[in-house]
Formats: sequence, structure tokens, C-alpha cells
Amino acid sequence: MTTVLPAPAATMTGPATASAVAVSSPSPAAAARPDDLLTRLAGVPGGRTAVVAADRELDFAALRAEAARIAGRLAGLGVGPESVVALCLPRGADLVAALIGTLTAGAAYLPVDPNLPADRRRYLVEDARADLVVTAGPGAEPLTEGVPHPTVAELSAPTAGSETFRPVPVPADALAYVIYTSGSTGRPKGVEVDRAAAAALLTELEEAGVAVTDGGRVGWNASPSFDASVQQWVRLCRGDALVMIDEETRRDPALLAAFVDAQALTDLDLTPSHADPLLDLLTADGGPRPLTLLVGGEAVSPALWDRIAGLGAAGTIRAVNLYGPTECTVDSTAGWIEGPGRQPHIGTVLPGLRMRLLDERLRPVAEGATGELYLAGPRVARGYRRRPALTADRFVPDVQDPTGGGRMYRTGDLCRMLPDGSLVYLGRADGQVKLRGHRIELPEIEAALTRCAGVAEAAVVVREDPAGTPGLAAYYRLAGDAGVTAEGLRELLAAELPAYMVPSAFMAMDRFPTTPNGKLDRAALPAPAAGTAVAADSAAMDELSGTVERLIGGVWATVLGAPRIGPQDNFFKLGGHSLLAIKLVSRVRAELKVALPVKAVYANPRLRDLAGYIEELLATTEDA
Repeated sequence: MTTVLPAPAATMTGPATASAVAVSSPSPAAAARPDDLLTRLAGVPGGRTAVVAADRELDFAALRAEAARIAGRLAGLGVGPESVVALCLPRGADLVAALIGTLTAGAAYLPVDPNLPADRRRYLVEDARADLVVTAGPGAEPLTEGVPHPTVAELSAPTAGSETFRPVPVPADALAYVIYTSGSTGRPKGVEVDRAAAAALLTELEEAGVAVTDGGRVGWNASPSFDASVQQWVRLCRGDALVMIDEETRRDPALLAAFVDAQALTDLDLTPSHADPLLDLLTADGGPRPLTLLVGGEAVSPALWDRIAGLGAAGTIRAVNLYGPTECTVDSTAGWIEGPGRQPHIGTVLPGLRMRLLDERLRPVAEGATGELYLAGPRVARGYRRRPALTADRFVPDVQDPTGGGRMYRTGDLCRMLPDGSLVYLGRADGQVKLRGHRIELPEIEAALTRCAGVAEAAVVVREDPAGTPGLAAYYRLAGDAGVTAEGLRELLAAELPAYMVPSAFMAMDRFPTTPNGKLDRAALPAPAAGTAVAADSAAMDELSGTVERLIGGVWATVLGAPRIGPQDNFFKLGGHSLLAIKLVSRVRAELKVALPVKAVYANPRLRDLAGYIEELLATTEDA
């Protein structure tokens, strides 16, 4: 779709068509002022490297000029304070320029990962009531009707005077971004965060010693749709270079380790699940240059804590354990991973937030006792976009605020405090889980299952597979004689949900176990039988043939915990996922001494196809 763009406006004092914000809105008394992040960005020397991507690099002068052109075009389209601009762009220089350009125009951005299913992308744009959607190129299917869908190339095209557009002054509490998280009501919900909160995040990371390197090179490893990406792009505003990590590299530990070294990264954000297989590669042959790992998204195991702490003591890699909900602007606590043998913890609260450990009646718990974590302070989000009831439920009056006007966010996380003030994370008080760094509300998956024709009842839990890797297991009861298969359910969920929310195992139930009071007894759900992720058709398959195929079949059986593997079986339909793909590749590399990339598993998910790819790789290696 091509959009005809008007010439950029010279100034902009307010939105021509601002989005309606039903939940909360900026204070009408708040004075317009320069944005703190953009002010810092403007002070960075222009010759410094700002963005490093596969297609191009930008220094700060070029980034500011491109962002100004985009901002001017957006303003000409009626975008301004409280407008929401959806950015449906992959990680790259275009995304960074469009993000900064949106903020320069005074508007807020809504990140929409192009890798999400089409229905989910459409839902995000429509639910947020985005005023405009920026796409990567012409021909993209519109995500909603009635709003412009310009391409980033159209917005950034040079015109006379387009690079002189100045940032629109906005109140400190003007909207900065809307990021969607999994929703307990069955649909994702948008979290609204203001400008001051985003600026305070960077300042507090600096005060905590997390973002201190002069001229750092920060890897952008997160999907733009996740709040960890905010933690990464704000580093631009202090003069650090943002190095974009492509999808193939981020999911292959060998490629990522080589990338860290080749790009001389100083900071890398990743989950504990992805840190573990990366460490051996990072420390091979004496290890990389000094590197800071920003670890978050899920709990750090005692074994991983000890391993990282040992590396920190040796002076090669240091790591900080970061914790925080999207509703409190990414990071709320920070703790350096040091002291082998110490109980893993999430550190202490960052300077701009206040912490409360409270019981169910909002009373402080006794010293050392377990309580639910509440967070208060200026980095608490506005609330959920167009969800006033849900906002009132999770964002509650701060019972310890002497002024009586403060709010605090009820995290749902259970914690206790150690004598030194560090917090130990003990789990959830509800149905939310963290899996491979992703925040998942199990009721959202259950709701999607029950929307499938023929499913009368559904439950989803986290189960460890035979290899000890946690994953999602779905249980379902059919209505009557509905002809629904596990494979059919998987395909329906994959069309609606992100890949990380599609269960790896499915199990049909005649009835669900219940507690004495008639509620679902999740603890009594049986462990899924191996191979329940697919229809049981492997018995009809040809036998595995050839040395490589049989070896691959054995590795699959070990990694997936499946008793029988057929040559036409699909790794991902048997319950495979990104971490199991990494384990599979690691074992094959060790067995066959072949440089198998992780992307080969995604390109060849059937066993026979993967075996054929490996045989060609071996032949090429021998010929060389």
C-alpha cells in the first residue's frame, strides 16, 4: 500500500487526531518541555557510531537527520502528543530511526513484531487504536482499516528542510510507548508508559552501575515487541552504539558468540536459558574481551549463578540479574551475580522505585517472611490501555505514601528479603509464568484453546520434558464426538498465538481432575505421554535408514523424550522449541564433528530432510 505524504510541518503544537485514552491521561496542568532522552541524544557527538545493522550503519548525525525527516512527515500526517504510531518493522536501522522519529514528533510508538501471526499483529494495532502504521515496504497487507500505512522509506525520504524539524515539546507524563503483554482475560493487554519513566530508566541503570561504559556497544537482542528492547535502545541516548542482532544469529549460540567477539560488544541482554549454552563458547580460548551480561526474564538457577560468579571473579565476564515487570518500565531491581555458593537473588530496588512486601491485607510482612511484591514510584506505568477495570485492579493506592496520592503496582510475584536487603524471587501468586524469557498468562492460551471448535474444556500447565527442559503442556476435553486432533489444535493456536505460547505437548482428557471444592486440580494432571505433540502416525513410517539418519533419530529421541521416531516426523510438532533445537545441534556437532547451524533445524524440521542436509554438509567438509 502506497501512501501519499504531505510536506513536513515546520512546527507542531498538538495532535490533529489524537488517540482516545480511556484509562488514564497526562495531567492537563503538566507543562510542555523538551524530552529528557531526546535532549541527551542531541548532545552526543555526531561522528560517533549510533546503529550497526546488517544492511547499513548510522552515526549519530545521520540518525538524528533521518529521525527528523520521519518526525516531520509524521507531523504532516497529524501525528503528535498522545498519538500512537505502530511500528511493524524488523530489528534494524529503519526501526531505530522510526522509533526516534516517532518520539521526536511528540508521539508514542507501538512495536509490532513482523514475526507475530497476522491475527495477533492486527489485534495489537486495532486494540491500541493506532493512528498510523509504519511498514517495511510497499505491498504489505493493511493491519487495520481507515489509518495511513506509510513505508519507512516514504517517511524518511529527504525533502527541502526536512532535517530541520525540532523535537515537539511534550509534558513529562506524555505517552512514550505502548507494549502488549500476555493477558489473563484471554487477550493481550497494552501497557502505557510515559516519557519521564523511560528517561528515568536510563538514569537509574547508570546510577546502579549497569550502564556505565563510555562508548559502549550494546547488542539489541530482544524482539521489539518485548520491553527488554526499551532497556537496549535507551542506551543510544547516552552515546552508546546499538548493534542489531539478526534472528539467525540470536538463536544460534555459536553464531552469537562469534558475533559478540566480531562486533566487540560490551553489553548483551539475554535470558538465563540462553546464557547457559553461550557461556562455554564465550569463554573458549581464554574468553572474550570484557563483557557485561544483562540477565533477566526468568529465574537464575543456583548452578548458573555459581558458574557466572566464577567467571566474574576471574575478570572475564560480569553479569547483573535484572528483574521487573513491563508495568514498571522494564527493570525494577538489579543485583550483580557474584559470590559462588550464594543463594540466587534479584538484587535491590533501583533508585527511582519504592518496594513493598505485603500480605493479602496490604500489611507489611515480618522481616524475612514471604510477601507479595508491590512497586511504587514515578516509573510505575499509567495503566492498561483502554482497560480501566483491570488498571484499577493492578494499580492500587500506595498504602505507605504520606501524601495519599501515590499508586503502587501489584506484581503478583512472591519474594522475601535477605538480611543485606536483596530480594529472593519465590514464584507467582497467580497463573502467570515466565518461560524462556517470555511472560505468559496461561489463561490466555486456555481461552484460545476453548475458542477452537469442538473443545469443551482446556487447561495449560508448565511441565518438564524428559530432558529436564520446562515447556507448555495443553490438556483438552472434546465436546461429544468432535473430530479434533492434537495436530489440528497446534495449527489453530500457531495461527493466533506467538510461537513461544504454543504448547509443545497436547493430551486429550475424558475428564479433568478436581479438588474437593470442585475446582480444577492442576497438580493432579497426568504427565503427557512422550510424543503426544503429534498424531500417532510414526508407526506407519518407513524405518530409519543410513548411519546419519539413525544417529539423528537417536539424538531426537534423547532430546525430545520420544520413544519412537519416524523419518517423516517433524521436530517442532514432536514438541521441539528454540532451546531444544540448540541442544539438538550441540549434540550433533559433538557426535559428527560438523558445523551444523541452528537455522538448519528450522529449514529442515523433518528428520529425513535434516539428515540429508547433514550428509551434504559432511560431504562438502570431506571434499574440502
